[in-house]
Amino acid sequence: MDAAIPPPPVLNSASNKADRAIPMPHTPVDALTEDQAREELDRLSAELARHDALYYADAAPEISDADYDDLKRRALDIETRFPALSSPVSPSQRVGAPVSSQFAEVRHGVPMLSLDNAFDDGEVRDFVARIARFLKLPGDEPVAFVAEPKIDGLSASLRYEKGVLVQGATRGDGKTGEDVTANLRTLDSIPQTLTGSGWPDVIEIRGEVYAPNAAFDAFNAAAEAEGKRTYANPRNFAAGSLRQKDPKITAQRPLTFFAYAWGETSAPFADTQHGALEAFRAWGFQVNDRSARVEGAEGLIGVYQSLEADRSRLGYDIDGVVYKVDRLDWQQRLGFIARSPRWAIAHKFPAQQATTVLEGIDIQVGRTGSLTPVARLHPVTVGGVVVRNATLHNEDEIARKDVRIGDTVVLQRAGDVIPQIVGVVETLRPDDAVPYVFPTTCPVCGSEAVREGDEVKRRCTGGLICDAQIVERLKHFVSRRAFDIEGLGEKQLIAFHARGWIKEPADIFRLARDEEKLTLLRAEDGYGETSVRNLIAGIDARRVISLDRLIFGLGVREIGEQTSLVLSRAFGNWTAFREACMAAANGLAGDDWKALAATHAISTRVLGLMAEATPPADDPWPEAPMDQKIALAFPGMAAPARRSLAEISDGWSDLTRWAAVARDEGPSDILNQIAGVSGVGPVAAEALAHFFHEPHNLQVVDALLAELERVEDVAAPTTDSPVAGKTVVFTGSLERFTRDEAKARAESLGAKVSGSVSKKTDYVVAGPGAGSKLKDAEKHGVTVLTEDEWLALIS
Repeated sequence: MDAAIPPPPVLNSASNKADRAIPMPHTPVDALTEDQAREELDRLSAELARHDALYYADAAPEISDADYDDLKRRALDIETRFPALSSPVSPSQRVGAPVSSQFAEVRHGVPMLSLDNAFDDGEVRDFVARIARFLKLPGDEPVAFVAEPKIDGLSASLRYEKGVLVQGATRGDGKTGEDVTANLRTLDSIPQTLTGSGWPDVIEIRGEVYAPNAAFDAFNAAAEAEGKRTYANPRNFAAGSLRQKDPKITAQRPLTFFAYAWGETSAPFADTQHGALEAFRAWGFQVNDRSARVEGAEGLIGVYQSLEADRSRLGYDIDGVVYKVDRLDWQQRLGFIARSPRWAIAHKFPAQQATTVLEGIDIQVGRTGSLTPVARLHPVTVGGVVVRNATLHNEDEIARKDVRIGDTVVLQRAGDVIPQIVGVVETLRPDDAVPYVFPTTCPVCGSEAVREGDEVKRRCTGGLICDAQIVERLKHFVSRRAFDIEGLGEKQLIAFHARGWIKEPADIFRLARDEEKLTLLRAEDGYGETSVRNLIAGIDARRVISLDRLIFGLGVREIGEQTSLVLSRAFGNWTAFREACMAAANGLAGDDWKALAATHAISTRVLGLMAEATPPADDPWPEAPMDQKIALAFPGMAAPARRSLAEISDGWSDLTRWAAVARDEGPSDILNQIAGVSGVGPVAAEALAHFFHEPHNLQVVDALLAELERVEDVAAPTTDSPVAGKTVVFTGSLERFTRDEAKARAESLGAKVSGSVSKKTDYVVAGPGAGSKLKDAEKHGVTVLTEDEWLALIS
């Protein structure tokens, strides 16, 4: 380490929690009212669901394991104190994240649950004591456990029938995973056929897919040399590699598999956890050599300390140790609590820290336009890894920690996910260090960068012209549910963009009439005459487009397929839609109005009341307390709103300014009108307004419209059909029509098409191969129709 850099400060567990990247709420759980608890649990549930999706589905976590654990522990504490607030979507009931639509769903025979966590030796001793109490064991009877390294990879389940691998799946949300059988078959450490003897006719072997550190580093080095994508850490690499559409790509990745558990089984095969691991080994699986059978809390803590000391030399990433009761009959007696077993727990490692100097802050623009600040650091070793960059998350985190260029900062690798800055050593701050000002324009294309709704991320609004986003936007533009251009896929888009031929949607249509480029395709790119003709035909076929496909194809953030359909029906034609969006773009709320609206207890009604008031410029009641001034200036304002307004006001001049803000800087009527369309809402309406507020986007849209022959007006949906107002779900392999055709026809008849079955579903139309949705329909008593019965109903 550089001699000028001081050693990392010693932080106790309390200061660790205080300094983590995600600020913990100040109010203790036992001091919350039920209303406060409900509001905070809703916020925590939404935040945890977002991080679950980033971690499990996208392999792109934004926070560390330690920060995630803090969020979840507070949510669980709230649920424990207020059990009535628990629901099926509460953190205590949720495992993992929903499965990706990229793969078929696999229903696990036995759910793949998560584990509760322990963070210190005291919690481990409590865990062991709870087990002894539950089992009513004599004080001198020891409890044996199996302690296993907690591999930081991707959980997978392998189903074997008569010793042959028939299916492999990810954990997904714990109940339903993704079918990645073809990819898992490429791993040498996963036997296609079990060896030895004694295995049940049906058994699900579970374990972790991971990348050894040396192999991961070699892959990243080779990818960087070739200008290809690199991965942040082995866990992301394993997740990304296992979710490849092409198994040949997975086969080239250095992945391996440790077996440590099982799910559904047709017959018992062991009496103990340790015996089960030995059986796995005999059947041809790799079992972690550092797994050990020990007795009591002190035995567990000894394994933990040994693994923590050897962690950097293991050759693969671990983020803790898992403890499981050894006797399987005791496991069965202990059972489960909500989402986790009572007989197992994960003892997590603490964060690894060091100090270094922040040399700069770079702003990266993601493929969806998000601006992410990345700290450029003087290189420092943390946990055996040289770190040069760390996440700063977002502008709020920079401001909260007051991180400045030139600062000496405390760096942390928690859970070996993404290095992060957890604090500043203010005594070492240079005299010339100034607060960091986050950019309000995109560093790539110069477009406005805005924050929508309650989102913490600032995003570039120049989606159709921003080089950081353009390929992703073009892929979206030609996708099946947008313009659906035949013969123009990701490979062609990337190639044409690299040659400078396609930079915006209009270029796609210009290409079909550019004989010079088409000649080059034939001569240099190996396109045959038929391929060129088909490409032209695919492009020209979309010069007439429906309004909803056009809106969806623009790729406006928050405007999905269903919202596009709702908007197209609300406005009927392109001219009316564009005029409304342009008017909304000129009527965006000001920053002061947003700040006022975000203030506690300042509701829409209060804002209206303030807008109607006209307090005089000079204070008529100079001797009155602030609460009384507000009550007189804004008659009818409730006490909570008065208190909040008093907190953000220093005197009478502030009150008159806030009244002017409420009156003059709020969203325009047309913006509120768009937001008021059922199924749209204020966030989507504001996203549309920001998109049409950006001149570059207007130029791109106008250029596209010049290439189209017609945008089809929307026919009003039928209101007197047999299915008007009904909710319909299509499932299975439809034979009489495509899924898109079925959906479009149903919606034209006034039906709502849903992707999931509930008690509110009216009809499920099931084709061959219908699976879980058909079972859900039977469970809820929903009417199930064949395709022919559906056609007869709507004819």
